[in-house]
Amino acid sequence: MKRNRGRRLVLDPVRESLISSSGAVLVRQTVRVAGLDRELSAALSPWRAARASHDPGKVLLDVATAVALGGDCAADIAVVRAQPELFGPVASDPTVSRLITTLAADVDTALPAIRAARAQARAVVWGRRRPLAGTPGSRNGGQVIVDLDATLSTAHSDKEHAAPTFKKTFGFAPMCAFVDHGEHGTGETLAVDLRPGNASPFNSADHITCLDAALAQLPSSERGQVLVRADAGGGSKALLHHITDLGLEYSIGFPAHGPVQAAIAAIPDDAWIDAINAINAINADGEPRDDAQVADLTPWMPAPTTPTRSPARFGPQHWPDGMRVIARRERPHPGAQLRLTDRNGWRITCFATNTPTNTPTNTPISTPISTPISTTGPGWTVDVLELRHRLRARCEDRIRGLKDTGMRNLPFHSYAQNQIWLEIVALAADLLTWTQTLAWHTHEPARRWEPKRLRLRILTVAGRLIHSGRRRRLRLPRDWPWNHLIDTGWATLHAT
Repeated sequence: MKRNRGRRLVLDPVRESLISSSGAVLVRQTVRVAGLDRELSAALSPWRAARASHDPGKVLLDVATAVALGGDCAADIAVVRAQPELFGPVASDPTVSRLITTLAADVDTALPAIRAARAQARAVVWGRRRPLAGTPGSRNGGQVIVDLDATLSTAHSDKEHAAPTFKKTFGFAPMCAFVDHGEHGTGETLAVDLRPGNASPFNSADHITCLDAALAQLPSSERGQVLVRADAGGGSKALLHHITDLGLEYSIGFPAHGPVQAAIAAIPDDAWIDAINAINAINADGEPRDDAQVADLTPWMPAPTTPTRSPARFGPQHWPDGMRVIARRERPHPGAQLRLTDRNGWRITCFATNTPTNTPTNTPISTPISTPISTTGPGWTVDVLELRHRLRARCEDRIRGLKDTGMRNLPFHSYAQNQIWLEIVALAADLLTWTQTLAWHTHEPARRWEPKRLRLRILTVAGRLIHSGRRRRLRLPRDWPWNHLIDTGWATLHAT
């Protein structure tokens, strides 16, 4: 047996002036660049006590910083408090608890105040470096894609309004809205609305409320070119009419029942075209996807029946004008169970959109097109529209990132306090995303890292604090593989 020649490690009782979260200097600089500290301080000033020594905005920002560093409860602010050289004076746990209780007591006023501060900071960040490709204010490449989706958050005790969920768990069902940054970025959390666990994923009122909150988070100049994406849970007449009335576009999952089944039975086989995998600079037409085809079902959809219920009482009873229904069929993977909506061994999924196609690639010449052909947009053919809708799956990555940033388990018993906590979670997620947006250029892989990887490689690296020449210097480990990212990010944030 070979002996281990490594030197024996001994814990030295001597302590040094070290910073355990050296990479968080990028987050702190992002706060200053975005002006988030000033905005939160002004927004929460009505809740500051006369003799308070800690500003409520600073307290909330410190809690959000702790969550961004990996904390999952208010007590984890101790990590920030232990590093005053980096984060300044930090409030005690009782002070944090009193502030969250105070804000929860006036939650209907406090939530809009916090959201307004986030919106102002977001406008500053987008003004310095827009995280999306294309031309701002234009739907031709500059489109802002807002993804809506509901998720589940487990409660391990009987918290207020926690309830059994449709997946046989117990907890809450928040509704989330995100901005998709595309292939060269991650995404921003626009809104997280807390809901009881028994809330329906098909509730149109909840989708509309979350969408309106999300649109209010966008800079005013960016709200006119929004595309709203959602799964079949958002496929309601009320939501689609709401989006249409706002003058926006949508790409929403559509149930493959009734009229869709009739259209699929009537559509000829030559109307199906190959789905595509991706569109890039090398292959502008996209690579065909094996065993997957798409078709525009709109010309073959049967005429809608006359509604019998009152629109004034039950909401819109017809689908909005200009809606197209696009279907995708593919062979299920081995072992997958077929569904009632599958046909001839093909798995059928559909979505609805009001984006007109440029060329009717899959429609017979003799068949009229129900929607006028548009000459704008980056090649909106049926297969490209289907690919655009399929990329909605990146929303699941954003939800996973939120659950890694404090949303996995809501820490308070009170429903209102957990609402405040979700705003802190959204704030922490924004801090991470804005840091990635401002610190690194578009093609840098660090722009796409999820929170766990960003913390492991950048934020939680230890450093030594040196006082020299009336200045404080933070020295990083000599052989840390990602030192260049911290150096580049620091220089870029100071240059913006």
